[in-house]
Amino acid sequence: MMIQAWSRHTGAATIGFGVIGTALYLCMVTGTLAHIEDLSGLRPFDMRPLGYSASQAAALLNALEEEGRAYYLSRQIPLDMAYPAVLALTLISAMCWFGRRLKRPGLVRLGVLLAIGAALCDYAENLGILALILSWPDSPSLLVHAASTATILKSVFTTLAVIQTIFMGLLTGAFWAWRPDRGV
Repeated sequence: MMIQAWSRHTGAATIGFGVIGTALYLCMVTGTLAHIEDLSGLRPFDMRPLGYSASQAAALLNALEEEGRAYYLSRQIPLDMAYPAVLALTLISAMCWFGRRLKRPGLVRLGVLLAIGAALCDYAENLGILALILSWPDSPSLLVHAASTATILKSVFTTLAVIQTIFMGLLTGAFWAWRPDRGV
């Protein structure tokens, strides 16, 4: 019921959230994350969808040195605290928009759960990275494992949520194209 009521203006919301999300993503990928990689010569935690080991985390944190770790905390983490919510809102509004046309609330509910799961795992990843940096050089391997697991789960949930959104968009397009009352 709430999904249907909210979906009346989801086209504009989808575009608005999508533009903000794209701007944040590009700022991170071409700005903060690229700078972190330049400083360290290694991929940042956020860009390792398959996770990382304790030795890989130590190598990155060592290579960043104090300046790079401070940059991660002051530039990348703040941007990445906004991004998961904006991405989730983009995906959810798109799925609600498509779902309204498909009249398939089950697809919307599943997609909403996937998008929220992706955002929650991204926030867990960010908190893990924050804890790793703040506890460095005494970061326990359990903390590295937890942060890495959050990174992997974020990647899985994000991929599934994006696939679900694309699937619903394709279904909506097919439904519209083959509708007998379309007047074509």
